[in-house]
Amino acid sequence: MKLYSWNVNGIRAVLKKGAFQKFLESENPDILCLQETKAKEEQSEFDSPEYVEYWNSAKRPGYAGTAIFVKNNIEVLNTFRDFEKFPELKIDSDEFGDPLSEGRILTLELKDFFIVTIYVPNSKQNLERLKLREKSFDPTMLSYIEKLEAEKPVIICGDFNAAHTEIDLARPKDNVKNAGFTIEERTGIDNYINHGLVDTFRELNPEVRRYTWWSHWGNARANNVGWRIDYFFISNALKSKLENAEIYEEITGSDHCPISITLKED
Repeated sequence: MKLYSWNVNGIRAVLKKGAFQKFLESENPDILCLQETKAKEEQSEFDSPEYVEYWNSAKRPGYAGTAIFVKNNIEVLNTFRDFEKFPELKIDSDEFGDPLSEGRILTLELKDFFIVTIYVPNSKQNLERLKLREKSFDPTMLSYIEKLEAEKPVIICGDFNAAHTEIDLARPKDNVKNAGFTIEERTGIDNYINHGLVDTFRELNPEVRRYTWWSHWGNARANNVGWRIDYFFISNALKSKLENAEIYEEITGSDHCPISITLKED
């Protein structure tokens, strides 16, 4: 089973460029998780008889949002937007709004695992949203994963808006106190791993420098001055099924590129 994740930075834009259709033809994912869709389902103008679409769109037009497209031969048992499954879980609002109105979390339950796509709030240039991440969003997401894992293993993927270690960005020393590489954001990823989740790409490529996002400034993508901020994490129970983890820098259409994992099927 091949699972992909891609922050498309606006699904309507990537469809208009033709990049999304080319990507589906070349990679043929079994499950495709999207972030930053910036659209409601009826606005996407994507329709394929091969896939069933699941959406969690932001209330604010043209902003954030997630979706998961699943091959129609794969049975989906349940769909949960945000924390519908565990409504006791809460994330604080801040001056920028309520993350749970921004379509940032979407979960599907399959026979053998839950798959969660996530678009973690950016801490913003002046770190205005860092406290929200550190004190509320990240710890609540970890609690959510723990509750899911009490039932079956979890795959969580998406744009975490943070590079974990110095090997995960081209210029770590220049970014130590910048959004995406603060101690607080990196600790949030530490906590996922210390809980027992496996960073799939780093598990299979412990010393490799490859990136998933590039700034629009300074020809960053052409010069490969990037960041690895998109991840597939899996429960330790799935580690023995992990065959491959890949990054697709050559696929354009967004400021992020797709990533994938391949799992052995029983």
